Amino acid sequence: MTDAAENKETTSDHLQKVSEALETGTLYRASRMLNALHPAEIADLLEAVPHNQRAPLWKLVNKDNESDVLIELGDEIRNELIKDMSPEQLSSVAEGMDVDDSADFVQALPDKVIDQVLHSLDSQHRERLEQVLSFTEDSAGGLMNTDTITVRPEVTLDVVLRYLRLLGEIPDLTDNLIVVDRDNHFLGTLPLSRLLVTDPQSNVGKVMDNQSQPIPSDTLATEVAKMFENYDLISAPVVDTNNHLLGRITIDDVVDVIREEADHSVLSMAGLNDEEDLFAPIIPSSKRRALWLGINLLTAILASWVVSYFETTLQKVVTVAVLMNIVASMGGIAGSQTLTLVIRGIALGQVNNNNQRWILNKEIMVSLFNGVLWACVIAGVTMVWFRDIPLGFVIAGALITNLLVAALSGVAIPIILRKLNIDPAIAGSVILTTMTDIIGLFVFLGLATVFLL
Repeated sequence: MTDAAENKETTSDHLQKVSEALETGTLYRASRMLNALHPAEIADLLEAVPHNQRAPLWKLVNKDNESDVLIELGDEIRNELIKDMSPEQLSSVAEGMDVDDSADFVQALPDKVIDQVLHSLDSQHRERLEQVLSFTEDSAGGLMNTDTITVRPEVTLDVVLRYLRLLGEIPDLTDNLIVVDRDNHFLGTLPLSRLLVTDPQSNVGKVMDNQSQPIPSDTLATEVAKMFENYDLISAPVVDTNNHLLGRITIDDVVDVIREEADHSVLSMAGLNDEEDLFAPIIPSSKRRALWLGINLLTAILASWVVSYFETTLQKVVTVAVLMNIVASMGGIAGSQTLTLVIRGIALGQVNNNNQRWILNKEIMVSLFNGVLWACVIAGVTMVWFRDIPLGFVIAGALITNLLVAALSGVAIPIILRKLNIDPAIAGSVILTTMTDIIGLFVFLGLATVFLL
């Protein structure tokens, strides 16, 4: 067994023991075990218990751990735990966080509390926090931290090394120092690896990496994540429009962005909020899901309305009723495959005006190939099963038609929704299902009416 697997198993066992200690009422033991966990593991435990057990468990968390635990929690659970905390307590929590985490925390607070919390902070922390808060949450400026170490190009590496020793410690995930001029303009970076192996008498300006590119503060968080992925970055400087250094982004914040995007893509396809809590109370959970269920009910009614127009056909050719769901189901699956690929391509920036037609043509050819293949299969099965050759040709034609519609819809729907500034992941699946169900049933029943009656 690998070390990683052993660590994972040990953590899982530890979490289980904390839960058992809580159930048996041994609070001291539970508190001791709980606070021995990493803050992220404590957050996992809080998210893994029913909502009525969270407040007692939260009271067992040491004050020193509160900041680190809260920043690991989703907004919904975090707000549930801090709703009874005073502005002074919230300020203490915010001061215990890095500036970027503190900004995320403060932004999630109720509006009436934010000003109170900001005024309770010390002036230096408040100034840094307000700088980050001036940017949108999903931008490079909103992701950055202000804990940078800067050096001038004219000093020697020996001076830099002595300066670092005087500091005593450096910020987490510091892989390079940032080189700026006297006016704080970004010039380049000095990798720590280069600092350690180069002649100490060399000037920073001669050995620094002047090819490294800073990230503009208004860059979208998703674009930042792509840059970190493409260039294997651990940290990156952030600058304003005048190339003044503002701060830096580190890989831990980018991982959060990637995870949030993944959660958003998965949950929004089912109409759920990114922060949907598995253990939320029944009534709030029901309310959140009711709208999506209502929308789907409406699409089902539309499909049933189409079917009602072919009541005579269904009465005379009963086998049509047995087979009609096959056409709608195959169209829905094929369309979902195309829709998912296109939404992913949009998210990764791979879909643009130049290649949309190529993607559409490709998906139509794929659907045509699969349509013919499976149309032959279902036609053969139908002819053998019901001993009805015309019915086999009818369902084959309907299946090919619906798969072509599914391909067209799967490509066009997310592109159109994006142009309308609507998230394709949220609305795309409902529109697609409606299209494939209604058109699939209409074509199948229409062909059956023409050729079988």
